[in-house]
Amino acid sequence: MANTKKLPLFFFLVVFCCCFSTSISSLLPEIKVQQDKDEPYVGVNIGTDVSNFLSPSDLVAFLQLQKITHIRLFDADPDMLKALAKTKIRVIISVPNNQILAIGSSNTTAAAWIGRNVAAYYPETLITAIAVGDELLTTVPSSAPLLMPAIESLYSALVAANLHTQIKISTPNSASIILDPFPPSQAFFNQSMSSVLSQLLQFCSRTQSPLMMNLYPYYVFMQNKGVVPIDNSLFKPLTPSKEMVDPNTLLHYTNVLDAMIDSVYFSMKNLNVTDVVVLVTESGWPSKGDSKEPYATIDNADTYNSNLIKHIIDRSGTPLHPEITSSVYIYELFNEDLRSPPVSEANWGLFHGNSTPVYLLHVSGSGTFLANDTTNQTYCIAMDGVDKRTLQAALDWACGPGRANCSEIQPGESCYQPNDVKNHASYAFDSYYQKSGTSPGSCDFKGVAMITTSDPSHGSCIFPGSKTVSNKTNQVVNATQASGSNTIRFIGAETSILDKNVHVLFGVALCLFYYSLIQVHLS
Repeated sequence: MANTKKLPLFFFLVVFCCCFSTSISSLLPEIKVQQDKDEPYVGVNIGTDVSNFLSPSDLVAFLQLQKITHIRLFDADPDMLKALAKTKIRVIISVPNNQILAIGSSNTTAAAWIGRNVAAYYPETLITAIAVGDELLTTVPSSAPLLMPAIESLYSALVAANLHTQIKISTPNSASIILDPFPPSQAFFNQSMSSVLSQLLQFCSRTQSPLMMNLYPYYVFMQNKGVVPIDNSLFKPLTPSKEMVDPNTLLHYTNVLDAMIDSVYFSMKNLNVTDVVVLVTESGWPSKGDSKEPYATIDNADTYNSNLIKHIIDRSGTPLHPEITSSVYIYELFNEDLRSPPVSEANWGLFHGNSTPVYLLHVSGSGTFLANDTTNQTYCIAMDGVDKRTLQAALDWACGPGRANCSEIQPGESCYQPNDVKNHASYAFDSYYQKSGTSPGSCDFKGVAMITTSDPSHGSCIFPGSKTVSNKTNQVVNATQASGSNTIRFIGAETSILDKNVHVLFGVALCLFYYSLIQVHLS
């Protein structure tokens, strides 16, 4: 009798196991498709206040050379849109603030704008989104009542052209629309804008468009010096004691940008919106500033943007939403030398206007984004403001007991000029540092040296670290370009297969466990 009771139960469990495994298997491909569709990316903003700005064809050729696949324009320049045709570069175009009034007041004007700037180029030119205005709610608040009419009219025109599923519409917002941003769980939108923001979020939810946000940890740091550490702002590795903790959620934040993004999500939640994704339309760090901006340096800009790229490509998400990694557009591609003061306004670019890099990013292993990659190369140089006697003593040690190669800083050699102790010490320090395998303790020299990612070579003087790079660059860059992004996708595919098998095995094991329990009970 016991056996006849067990048989139906066993049959039931087998069927349950098969159904459980099948249901898990059927869900996994959908999840994977969604992940592939929403794969995060890094793009760049392209401002045009640049002397001798590149022609559209030259600019597009430059973008392709640099492996840049996503850009944001601050207008809808027809020559640029023509040049982008058939390039596979994805572009966000913009409605300038001064056109919002006309578009928001007339459906006909909105339809004409879509016809002239979108339908005329798509799909040869891959327009992915329209940014309606830029920080309109905070910079031109008098136009706020016309923002949603403009967005709705443009969307209706996209629907009429049957382009509404391919092209999203939103508006970039300043971080200042959020009050009390830290801890993130206490953040909320400025109530004076809540009516417009509520309408905007409902629109984004309905059309599956992102909420565009311009988020700058640089400004958070500058406005909260002494409270927000520089390392947190630059994505530098932190010890647990230095992580920022939200006391309400106990979520740990290792960088300022994640905290800013989560403050947006909490603010949206306060307006009962939970299905809109944040798209960071601007973020960056200036490489030069005036005396009031001492942290606007090449090293800090390089560190921020390099670590930002790694953070996005690693698909780390945020503490609140680890499953969602926001895509980010770096501000910006070129230094805009025609911008008005302060000095930092003209120095947010990755490149100078003549297309030479302001600094060399260190994003090796992060796919093929940007060809100006030093493969994480670092150099050791003398610090500014060090007493000459102390520096000379360190130089003497490096060229003597340290056995650095100091032949290039002898009279008549390529690195002798400028003939000063700081220049000679920097060369000797870097020689010792590179000879030591760039090990952490080899760039100190009793506190007078520092590590930098900026190549200190000048003219015909090539520093030892640059000589090392020049021997490796071609093979490393080629290997990265050939396999970088594919490697990321390959890992994702492997993980999906692994997860699938783990779920199936887990289901079978669970069923067998219950079956054994029932057997014991019935016997």
